[in-house]
Amino acid sequence: MGMTITEKILAAHADLDEVTPGEIINARVDVALGNDITAPLAIQAFREMGARKVFDKAKVILVPDHFTPNKDIQSAEQCRLMREFAQEQELKHYLEVGRMGIEHALLPEMGLVGPGYLVIGADSHTCTYGALGAFATGVGSTDLAAAMATGEIWLRVPETIKFIYTGKRRPWVSGKDLILYTIGAIGVDGALYKAMEITGATIRHLDMSGRFTMANMAIEAGGKNGIFPPDEITLEYLRPRMAIGYTIYQSDEDACYAEVKEYDCSRIEPQVACPPSPANVKGVRALAGVAIDQAVIGSCTNGRLEDLRVAAQIIKGKQVAPYVRLIVIPATQEIYLQALREGLLEIFVQAGGAVSTPTCGPCLGGHMGVLAAGEVAIATTNRNFVGRMGHPTSQVYLSNPAVAAASAIKGKITHPEEVADKN
Repeated sequence: MGMTITEKILAAHADLDEVTPGEIINARVDVALGNDITAPLAIQAFREMGARKVFDKAKVILVPDHFTPNKDIQSAEQCRLMREFAQEQELKHYLEVGRMGIEHALLPEMGLVGPGYLVIGADSHTCTYGALGAFATGVGSTDLAAAMATGEIWLRVPETIKFIYTGKRRPWVSGKDLILYTIGAIGVDGALYKAMEITGATIRHLDMSGRFTMANMAIEAGGKNGIFPPDEITLEYLRPRMAIGYTIYQSDEDACYAEVKEYDCSRIEPQVACPPSPANVKGVRALAGVAIDQAVIGSCTNGRLEDLRVAAQIIKGKQVAPYVRLIVIPATQEIYLQALREGLLEIFVQAGGAVSTPTCGPCLGGHMGVLAAGEVAIATTNRNFVGRMGHPTSQVYLSNPAVAAASAIKGKITHPEEVADKN
């Protein structure tokens, strides 16, 4: 029996000829990642276990991105602890404010993750890197500590669900809509501890930004990882970033899948996840008229240059609705600079929006856009649980950047076609 792409990567990193779902393995890691919330706990555990040196100075990566720039004394102390550990260990990749970005957008941009990698991160959206054909998954801080010390982690080999997407996408439908539709169809535990292998004719024409978005939200369906078989679009993205050092894996034709699910994308309109769950999904037209107080365009899910371009296309020459806040957060400094060069940031500011330095900020209710009691936001982020972005009585709707931009202009949830220029 053949193996899936996920099984092949795990077998290679466990020095085994093959693995099967349910098997417990000890695997080598290529990247161990921590941020300003999770790394301090990992550093504490690292010291408590008696470890003195990380296993590889180039493979342990620390990025302060959640409560940064420091929002208060406590977050400043968290970052100081992480910074001092990075200096002590002489880490090659400690990415400070001003040179950093939201971790899951930053690492691929810097060429630090590639196909065939095994990546763990003490952040649930580490699964983002599966867009490149890597096995990437979130772990707890104690698991990160062990990996920082030993370069290894134990894993249970997951079963794989194969998702096949066919049909031509409608206007304004992006990778965000495909993954929201999928989560709505299978639920937040529909892929619990399973690999989500994302394939199909539609995917072969989806850009890397859309792929990163879909892989990012595999965890919202309970997935252990999301993964895309690498193709020419993957390689085109990698060429200026990684010349060597990665391995391309593809699933065997006779690989065994727990399930196979197929979706006709020509029938999918822009999707919106309603409070309080990413699985509470409806077409945007069903929510027309829901008033908002805030729109957020950014995060590790949708803060890439392509996302900002789409939002700017909608917003150009218009004004944000009265009493509505538009917050735009480029995911990395490089994205910020390119958006500046292209005039995108000027479009947002002229429309009455606020542009932030890279940060996770409002996505987790950290800062830069926390919601008050009863307020409603539409956001390109990945979670909308109770209290996720602020007060427990606030509400968050999840959408793609075009829907969020159109909604900011109208002051209510709006289909982009109602706002976009016709010419």
